[in-house]
Amino acid sequence: MQHLGKHIWVIPEGFIPGSSTGPQEMVSHETACILNTGDADAHVEITFFFPDRDPAGPYRVTVPARRTLHQRFNQFTGDDGVPVGSDYASVLVSDVPVVVQHTRLDSRQAANALLSTLAYGTG
Repeated sequence: MQHLGKHIWVIPEGFIPGSSTGPQEMVSHETACILNTGDADAHVEITFFFPDRDPAGPYRVTVPARRTLHQRFNQFTGDDGVPVGSDYASVLVSDVPVVVQHTRLDSRQAANALLSTLAYGTG
């Protein structure tokens, strides 16, 4: 199958809630759902932008050919990682076209909220 999608994806709104309720699998998080429909692996670089500090990354992930990867942003930790409770934006750049969807699970309250939107694709 051909590669569907774009090379560059932008998620301008990001926020990982700083608290959660419920079991560990329901921890508040944000995810980039990356679909690679083509016959070659996709090598994706993810860079995070913040209102009050220099960008973090790029973090590199590989999405195998004809597969999907759900990459949680709160797995990028450390001084250069994505902080919880802070605004940020992200840019994903792939060497082959992919499709990116952004999701957020907000479990700060017992009534969980799930947000999902297609990222902005270009290139």
